[in-house]
Amino acid sequence: MAAHIVAMLAKCSGDAAGPLTSEAMARSIQTNPVVVRRLLGDLARSGLVETKRGVRGGVTLARRPEDITLRDIYESVEEGAELFGRHPVGPAPDCAIGPCVADYLEGVFGRAEAALKQSLEGTTVAQMSADLNARFLALNPPEKTG
Repeated sequence: MAAHIVAMLAKCSGDAAGPLTSEAMARSIQTNPVVVRRLLGDLARSGLVETKRGVRGGVTLARRPEDITLRDIYESVEEGAELFGRHPVGPAPDCAIGPCVADYLEGVFGRAEAALKQSLEGTTVAQMSADLNARFLALNPPEKTG
């Protein structure tokens, strides 16, 4: 949902309509505006968006789309969250194999998380916007006149 929000903000950044509201974003995402506002709070704390109150208020990107990566978005909303759920208390201390399995999986999960973050870091919001626009045009080609 956070990537959807940032993609909308990038698309509307040059619009004369001005900043987007959480209500408009919630309609697009099909969720409650409260959920959007919670995500916007995370994005604002990370310096990715700015909010303005008042009649002409709304949300805008705080940085250029070329300067925001999908990793930035991911880390702003998933900070401290584990990508893979771990056993809440760990294996039984008297189990012969449990600690070995847990240690092994930590290595596997660590490599997977590093690969995910590297992949997300390689895509900027500007690139995502260009790719999404190309997909939209492929699905909705302009009608030829003449």
